[in-house]
Amino acid sequence: MSDNPMNQAKTMMTDATASAQDMGRTMMEKSMAGMTEFSRLFADMKMPIMGGGMEAFMAAQRKNMEVLSAANRVALEGAQAVAKRHMEIMQQTMAEMSESMRDIASPESPQARAAKQADMLKVAYERAVAHIKELADLIQRSNGEALSMLNARFTEAMDEVKQLASKQA
Repeated sequence: MSDNPMNQAKTMMTDATASAQDMGRTMMEKSMAGMTEFSRLFADMKMPIMGGGMEAFMAAQRKNMEVLSAANRVALEGAQAVAKRHMEIMQQTMAEMSESMRDIASPESPQARAAKQADMLKVAYERAVAHIKELADLIQRSNGEALSMLNARFTEAMDEVKQLASKQA
């Protein structure tokens, strides 16, 4: 690996993205395996409160797992988008920093260089704040979408429970 900070940052982001993907895949495999085991364990159980019995219960749980899986996928895609944008910001910042160093090294009076440095710091600060806001918005949008999916499924599940309970009455 090169000592170039950009190459190191790219490698770190690639490794982090691959790690997040592996973790998401592992979590889904474990949850689906758990669902299969749950199905086997409770297959013969009768649930008097549920009009459709175990089949209705298992169908509801399958829907829950599907929505949870989709929400997890949305969150993972959001994390990847944030990581990608963060890498783009870092690349842009490194290029701007190189340009700034060349500008500062120009043969000017100390007062002119100090004024130029103050201007560069102001611009760098404003840009950093804008980038932080942009990344926060990406995260919020991704989390909001995943949460919306989970909320919709919860509402649907509660309607299913009401419907089943009313069949019993």
